[in-house]
Amino acid sequence: MADAAVLLFDGVESLDAVGPYDVLARATESDIALSDVALLTATPTESVTASKGTEIVPHGTLDAEDPPDYLLVPGGRWASGTAGGVRAAVERGVVPALVADCHAAGSTVAAVCTGAMVLARAGLLEGRPAVTHASALSDLAATDATVVDARVVDDGDVLTAGGVTAGIDLALWLVEREWGAGVAENVRATLEYDRSDDIYRSESA
Repeated sequence: MADAAVLLFDGVESLDAVGPYDVLARATESDIALSDVALLTATPTESVTASKGTEIVPHGTLDAEDPPDYLLVPGGRWASGTAGGVRAAVERGVVPALVADCHAAGSTVAAVCTGAMVLARAGLLEGRPAVTHASALSDLAATDATVVDARVVDDGDVLTAGGVTAGIDLALWLVEREWGAGVAENVRATLEYDRSDDIYRSESA
């Protein structure tokens, strides 16, 4: 069975990370879906401080030599100008390089909100359709990505989603795509979530 990971870093938007994590974790309860879902960091750390001050304890570190089948990259603080978050991660380069290595090793990579800027820095959006939070659409358009007006954009081995709560729609869509509508509906119903069907699928998806 497949496994999945959500990549954490200081300044991450907590709902970007925890919303999809909850969806994927619930999918592990199905016999045909995921075997394990973990919250991981690029380097060893005891905790991560999210954008609103929430402390999140990761399960471990991401290893590009043994990457997850599905890797989700949240956003956070891209447009705020404050310390930490996606902008700092992009500037330091460690997180984008690790994401690129995982993708090269076979991970399907999905980004929520401004996590798309990590994917752009990693070179994963070149010539691909993508979306991000409304506050960062002009920045995404300045990269080699093709901005698409949709809540979730599926380009096969790379997916992106709009702002914050769109991460839940992305995770539900990924569950549906990989393990069927029934599994996704069971998770959605348990969450009592009003799901969006605004999903763009490219020809390669």
